Amino acid sequence: MNAHALVRLSIVIPCFNEEEVLPETARRMGALLTDLRRRGEVTADSGVYFVDDGSGDRTWALIERLARSDLRFHGIKLSRNCGHQNALLAGLLDAPGDAVVSIDADLQDDPEAIRGMLAAHREGADVVYGVRRSRDKDTLFKRGTARAYYRLLAMFGVEVVPDHADYRLLSRRAVEALRDFGESNLFLRGIVPRLGFSSATVSYDRAVRFAGESKYPLRRMLAFAIQGVTSFSATPLRIITLLGLLVSVASFAGSGWVLWSRLVQGNAIPGWASTVLAIFLIGGMQLLALGVIGEYVGKIYMETKHRPRYLIDRLAVSEPVAPAASLPQSLNTTSLLPRKNRTL
Repeated sequence: MNAHALVRLSIVIPCFNEEEVLPETARRMGALLTDLRRRGEVTADSGVYFVDDGSGDRTWALIERLARSDLRFHGIKLSRNCGHQNALLAGLLDAPGDAVVSIDADLQDDPEAIRGMLAAHREGADVVYGVRRSRDKDTLFKRGTARAYYRLLAMFGVEVVPDHADYRLLSRRAVEALRDFGESNLFLRGIVPRLGFSSATVSYDRAVRFAGESKYPLRRMLAFAIQGVTSFSATPLRIITLLGLLVSVASFAGSGWVLWSRLVQGNAIPGWASTVLAIFLIGGMQLLALGVIGEYVGKIYMETKHRPRYLIDRLAVSEPVAPAASLPQSLNTTSLLPRKNRTL
């Protein structure tokens, strides 16, 4: 890539009930774009694309207001809550530009790292990952479970970037390649590394949430972790097969020992503890195996339906009401375009 070429940058921000933090997020992103434009790094038509993932508060009203007040801000409203990954994908596939950066609205990811991402992109990287320098601000439980999860993914053969969430830059080529991945069970942290394009990393310090509440409580974090494993690895199914083989061998060995005790030694094992323990062991493993198999069958079921991953209800796009020659730049209107037929 030409180091002196201006980049049309789009910043995609999925939002779900983010009315408390959205004004500050918009202020920081606007200031960043202004400075990047002044330095000659991005084009004047670079912008921010907020994706409202079915919020129940005033998030969409704020996005509309931002779009009315500044040509650089745009909104994408999904018809319902489709989940963070689908909202993120909707923004990535709808936003224009030579490079698209995805970042959460809570300002925990440092927006200043985008400067480093652009530098790496100018040097030829199609994918630039934002990676946390440390997890010192996490609780001991969260830090320990995160490290264990990354080790588990590596053991199962799932390629991910440790300490990277969904803060990344994708070139236009990478975005178009991502469009070809049609699965309903999205785990972008695993999909993006599979694109195989040249990549780089930019380190940053993660801050505490600026305002509002986390949208990922423990229950949703566990569901997301399971999604990451089952969407990219069949290793749990192979582990079930291995466990079944081991239990079968142990069962045959136990049966042989009981027969030997009864027929050769002439005595039987008194009591029922051994029988009950064996039933509980085998029954528990069977239920666990059925649960894992059911998770995969459920994913197959959802994939075969080919339902749209999301529906775009409307857009908030700032557009001049007349050519710039006849009206001041500050006069603009918000175009709310019905998108009920826009699906993916």
